[in-house]
Amino acid sequence: MLEEAQPVLNIPSLRNQVTPQEWKARVDLAACYRLTAHYGMSDMIANHISCRVPGEEGAFLINAYGLMYEEITASSLIKIDVKGNVLLKPDFGGLEYGINRAGYVIHGAIHERRHDLDCVIHTHTWPGMAVSSLECGLLPMNQTAMRFLKIAYHDYEGVVLDVAMQDKLVADLGDSNAMILRNHGLLTVGHSIAEAFNAMHRLELSCKAQLAAMACNVPLVQVRREVLEETWNNYQPKTRRPYGVMEWPALLRMLDRLDPSYRS
Repeated sequence: MLEEAQPVLNIPSLRNQVTPQEWKARVDLAACYRLTAHYGMSDMIANHISCRVPGEEGAFLINAYGLMYEEITASSLIKIDVKGNVLLKPDFGGLEYGINRAGYVIHGAIHERRHDLDCVIHTHTWPGMAVSSLECGLLPMNQTAMRFLKIAYHDYEGVVLDVAMQDKLVADLGDSNAMILRNHGLLTVGHSIAEAFNAMHRLELSCKAQLAAMACNVPLVQVRREVLEETWNNYQPKTRRPYGVMEWPALLRMLDRLDPSYRS
């Protein structure tokens, strides 16, 4: 007879084992996982969100392979370096969760080569996978999608398990904050967790809107190129405040109302 599973994992707190700066990053990253689940962008235990550890060169936080996004907490995150070595692992009891290699290869590639970025989000949502499989890619067919007018693309070369794929991945990302992984899914990056989440939320909405419009099987309204360029420019960091800053405290308040356990 199978032993009844625990409804909630009791993971000992790591708060006293890390710096205050790392603990804040852990809380924000755990919140990002919960928000990704809340907005329907998770894929059971698959995919990853990572963030750089403040003040610790080459170290970043990532999810344990085996946890649902909705149960991730600040203390359940694993700290690894850009080579995939585990630096700090929570006590999972008999579960002995580790990291997923594909997550390390993708996220480690960016954290090792792009020191200006703090957060990387990768998803396998059905709208993202659908648009990633379209030859046309993401169309700038509405104001939200125009923000991604110059989105990056990375061709599919198999499951990302080989570190030899890392250079091409980062080269294709370039200076963009969002990339469509062809026949795979979506990826966003940011100078903060809030910024990366904002980009992913808007990119997901853009994919959903495109699929809905294309399903109507009628001609799409075209926008003049100069208007597309102007709109894209209005969304760039040099012309507006950083994304995510204003809504992040409100999003945390929402999570605190729903389930504040992400902070533990």
